[in-house]
Amino acid sequence: MSSLYQIDAAILDCVDEETGEIIDEEALDALMMEREKKINNVAWWIVNLDAEIEAYVKRKKYFAEREANAKKRSESLKGYLLRALNGEKYITSDYKITFSRSKSVEIYEESTIPDEYINEVLTRKPNKTAIKAAIKAGHEVSGCRLVENKNISVK
Repeated sequence: MSSLYQIDAAILDCVDEETGEIIDEEALDALMMEREKKINNVAWWIVNLDAEIEAYVKRKKYFAEREANAKKRSESLKGYLLRALNGEKYITSDYKITFSRSKSVEIYEESTIPDEYINEVLTRKPNKTAIKAAIKAGHEVSGCRLVENKNISVK
């Protein structure tokens, strides 16, 4: 099977470069059909891959929800055992349940915390929408330019 590049090259070979006259009309017709078939096959492949991607996205959301639900149930059951065992060890041939102590900070009124205990997070990211609007309005934005893209849509 030939690639589109090879088919296009073979199509050019069917035409006289100097006169533009078709040298082999039968071969040209066959190549044009092969080219159309190749394009259709690639388009179908894209459509199928896009459907596959959409299915993966849905499954990812589904599994993320299941993961979150499992974590909630696990935490709930740990709390249940904590209350039921009241911090006492529980050992069987299958499980060993122990408890340890730890300390954590509970924030109950964030607005009253002194500034020295606050981490400030700052992120910098170019605003492409504003940059595009500025360039379109005739302004020069250092380090940026508008480029024209060709986007393909196969449905």
